[in-house]
Amino acid sequence: MAYDGTEFSGWAMQPERRTVCGVLAGALTVVLRDPVALTVAGRTDAGVHATGQVAHSDLPADLDPEWLVRRLARLLPPDVRVRAVTPVPAEFDARFSALRRHYRYRVATAAHGAEPLRAHDTVSWPHPLDLDAVSAASERLLGEHDFAAFCKRREGATTVRALQRLSWTREPDGVVTAAVSADAFCHSMVRSLVGALLDVGRGRRAPDWPAGLLLRGERASEVPVAPAHGLTLVGVDYPPAAELAARASATRRLRVPPPG
Repeated sequence: MAYDGTEFSGWAMQPERRTVCGVLAGALTVVLRDPVALTVAGRTDAGVHATGQVAHSDLPADLDPEWLVRRLARLLPPDVRVRAVTPVPAEFDARFSALRRHYRYRVATAAHGAEPLRAHDTVSWPHPLDLDAVSAASERLLGEHDFAAFCKRREGATTVRALQRLSWTREPDGVVTAAVSADAFCHSMVRSLVGALLDVGRGRRAPDWPAGLLLRGERASEVPVAPAHGLTLVGVDYPPAAELAARASATRRLRVPPPG
């Protein structure tokens, strides 16, 4: 599914708030005439967008996927779209079966800021941005680490993550895009990484500063959190069907910080 997160209070259901899960579950309930529960691959925060979000639900086996897509297109508001419905094995779990999630963060560095038609998903950055320094700092963050310094801790949740990609490109129009991939992300991790690296890019911090925070073991209050609207979940990877159950079982095990 895809959605513009601007007018949503994130994915997760919240009383008296407009959320992606609430809107989608409501539409499915109308279509199927039964309450529908959804499990999502990545619970995006308020203002964060998606072009490749994935969720699963138990639906009638004889349901026509193409009919459901067309029916939802008529019911859903224009800022959320279900692009495809696919039958999956019983072992599939949108959250725990995922191998990795992919995000993009867009920053407009042109003097005039973000283009009007991209203002919802691009942050205007009125400062210099040294991409060489940013890239050097990003490389030091790759691998499996305890990212507690970059996360809002949740009781009982691990902050150990395997960061597989953190690369930056600059387009001719001045838009810089960060591509970020990991097996999973803890709360606010991507936006905190981007915020720290933008501080490096403008010369406020040295390139070795973000990696040095990995030794903290707790949230670093000096790390700025980049604005939500620049972030988009663009994809989720899953293993072959035969490996779904094993992947879900492995993901559910609580990870501990790697030695050293």
